[in-house]
Amino acid sequence: MQTPAPGSALSRWPAWVGYAASAWSLLYAALGLFWTFGGAGFPFGAGHDPQPLESILGGLPRTTTAPVIAGFGLIGTVVALASTRPGALRQPGRNAVLRILVLGFAALSAVALLVVIPDRRLLMIVAYAPILAGMGLWVLLTGSDLPTIANLGLWTLTHQVGSVLGGLLWAGVAVSFARRQRAACVTCGRGEQTPARTTSAAAARWGRWAVAVAVVIPLLYAATRWAWALGIRLGISEEFYQQGKANNMWWAGAALATLAIGGAVLTLGLAQRWGETYPRLVWFRAGRRVPPALAIVPASLVSIIVTSAGLEYLRLMFRPEFQENSWATMGPELLWPLWGVALAAATLAYHLRRRGACAECGRG
Repeated sequence: MQTPAPGSALSRWPAWVGYAASAWSLLYAALGLFWTFGGAGFPFGAGHDPQPLESILGGLPRTTTAPVIAGFGLIGTVVALASTRPGALRQPGRNAVLRILVLGFAALSAVALLVVIPDRRLLMIVAYAPILAGMGLWVLLTGSDLPTIANLGLWTLTHQVGSVLGGLLWAGVAVSFARRQRAACVTCGRGEQTPARTTSAAAARWGRWAVAVAVVIPLLYAATRWAWALGIRLGISEEFYQQGKANNMWWAGAALATLAIGGAVLTLGLAQRWGETYPRLVWFRAGRRVPPALAIVPASLVSIIVTSAGLEYLRLMFRPEFQENSWATMGPELLWPLWGVALAAATLAYHLRRRGACAECGRG
C-alpha cells in the first residue's frame, strides 16, 4: 500500500482538522444567527422544506431551532479550537473533565451531523443519479414516476450535504483528539502496543462477518422490489400492486434493486482478494493493486447515507400513516441502520488490512 508523503495535506489532516471544524462551526453559527433574525434560507419545517415530514427537525419551529443552531455553532467553534491544544488539557485534575467534554462533544456532533440530521433524500439522489444516467432513459420512456430535485428540496439537500461535511470534520476532531490523549500516532492511530482486534489477521476475521451482514441486507431489499417488477405480489395487496403497475413504479424499484445488488457485489470485495488486486476481468489494470481509497471512500459515504435513511424509516414507523404499510414495503428498510453499521465496520476492517507503514511514525 502506498502511504501519503509526509508533507502532503492528507497526511497532515490531524494538524488542520480542528481548525477546519472550528471554521465550519463559526459559519454554522452565523447562519443560525441570520435565520434567527429572519434571514432567508432556513432549511427545516413547513414553508421552508417542501417535504418537512422527511426531516427529524421538520416539526420544530424556526423561532427556537435557529437560535439552537447558532448556539451549537458558537460552542463548536470554541471546542474545536480547544481540541487543537491537547497538551494544555493533558494536565491532571479538572482537565480530565474537560477532555471528556471535548471528546464527547466532538463524537456526538459527528453522529448528529452525519446520520441524524440528513434523511433518506440524500440516498434517493445518490441512487437515482446512475439510473438517470444509464437505465433512466428506458425508465422515463415507460412513464415511471421519478422524484425531481425540486420536489426533494434543493436547498434542504444542500444543507444536508454541508451537514455531512461538518460531521466528517467533527469525526476527524474526535479521532485525532483521542489519539493524542493516549499518546498514539495522530496519523495512523498506532501506539507502542497494537490492540489485538486491530491486527490484520483479526480484522480479516471480524471483517468477514461485517461483510456478510452488509451483503445480505441489500439483497433482501432487492428481492422484494424485483418480485413486484416480475408480477409477484410479495407482501402487498392487489390494489397497491395494480396502482404501482399502472405507473410503472415497480420497474423503477427494480432499477434501484439492481443498484443494491451491484453494491452488495462490490461489498464482497472488502473481504476478497479481487478487492485488493484487480482481477483479470479488469484487463487494463489486471494484476495491479487496488488503491485502498477507491474502496474506502465510497463505502464510507454509502454507510453514512444508508444509516441516515434507515434511521428515518425507523422514525416514520411511529407515524399512523406509515403503520398501515405491509412488512414488504418498509420492512427491509428498517434493517438499513444495521446495514450501514456493518458496512462501516467492513470498511474499517479493509482499511486495517490494507494500511502499510505509517509515513509519520514508521510503525506497521
